[in-house]
Amino acid sequence: MKERYDVIVVGAGPAGSTAAKTAAEKGLDVLLIEKRQEIGVPVRCGEGVSKTFLKEHVEIDERWVCAEVKGSRIYSPDGTMVEMGEEVSGKEVGFVLERKIFDRALAELAARAGAEVRVKTGATGLIFEDDFVKGIRLRHLGKECEVRADLVIGADGVESKVGRWAGIDTALKPSDIETCAQYLMAGLDIDQEYCEFYLGSEVSPGGYAWIFPKGEGKANVGVGILGSKTGKFKPKPVDYLNSFVDKYFPEGKVVGMVVGGVPVSGGLEKTTVNGLMLIGDAARQSDPITGGGVLNGMDAGKIAGEAAYKAISAGDLSAEKLEKLYGKRWKAEIGHKIDMNLVVKNCFVNLSDEDLNSLAHSVKDVKFESMRLLELLHVLFKSNGKLLRDLHVLFKDVTWEAAKSKL
Repeated sequence: MKERYDVIVVGAGPAGSTAAKTAAEKGLDVLLIEKRQEIGVPVRCGEGVSKTFLKEHVEIDERWVCAEVKGSRIYSPDGTMVEMGEEVSGKEVGFVLERKIFDRALAELAARAGAEVRVKTGATGLIFEDDFVKGIRLRHLGKECEVRADLVIGADGVESKVGRWAGIDTALKPSDIETCAQYLMAGLDIDQEYCEFYLGSEVSPGGYAWIFPKGEGKANVGVGILGSKTGKFKPKPVDYLNSFVDKYFPEGKVVGMVVGGVPVSGGLEKTTVNGLMLIGDAARQSDPITGGGVLNGMDAGKIAGEAAYKAISAGDLSAEKLEKLYGKRWKAEIGHKIDMNLVVKNCFVNLSDEDLNSLAHSVKDVKFESMRLLELLHVLFKSNGKLLRDLHVLFKDVTWEAAKSKL
């Protein structure tokens, strides 16, 4: 490695690799580091993404697509099923990826654009000069060194140390995080054309269980539980997962397992300081409803890469400049939807099983093929106004046509 770069990106997930690629394409000298020895491992994701949104960033490669689905099926606690087409199912339905291959491919695209990619290279601290971040301290293959840069981009996930080192409050309350456990299973007799989601306190309190098909009788089967619903004397996510598997797939075979946490807090208010930006899960840019963060992270990564070029070209890496170029833009383009979904999440998380059943009954005969999320919520709100009274803020003081454009 050289002693100096224009930009250092910490973390080679989808957000970090997209930021590195975008900045390198602009002609900046970029270093992308990943603390693990293999990019894309371990997988901490259900691996579902919208094909429509993904195509905005990359050309689809069949090597990293395990399955193509046409919609989702949501099951209430009493088994009532609501089926939705791909367009209304959100950013997590369309393709089921092989993240190991996908993440590596994104890093390769960054390298082809000119970024230098280093694995088994972890950040151990930030370098500060005159209240500006001027680089990072890192450990590469067991050796300590310092590398300087005009700008550092933190893409180091939900447990982001870069943000804390920079003085940004990245703390998460239990109600702000989903703790997840997932099996890769084989030998399953499932419909490979639909992602399935199961709701209810017995399945996954404060969250949901999912089945994401991966072709040839395989699927990701997992649960996510709101942190405030777990505790020392309560069942763990893997306990709920085992119960779910025992009920629905007693003959299935577990061939892999991952665990982890997903932020569902809504985006951080502060994502920039002098000489530094946070993106992806480090900036809490995942969807508060689903926990999905791949595409939001890639959106933010592209915005950050473009902001890096403009700020460096202007010779101004101040927090104010970065906020103008990056912070305000990501909040306008994806932050508003995250905020709206946080309202929805906070409303639904307190519903009882009986409430969820009532909602499902009210829409089970509605054909959701091309609705947006806000349209779905409007249908639910009209039928269950008292139950969903907290959602009134989504429709307050706006015309229906204006509201539809928000989500």
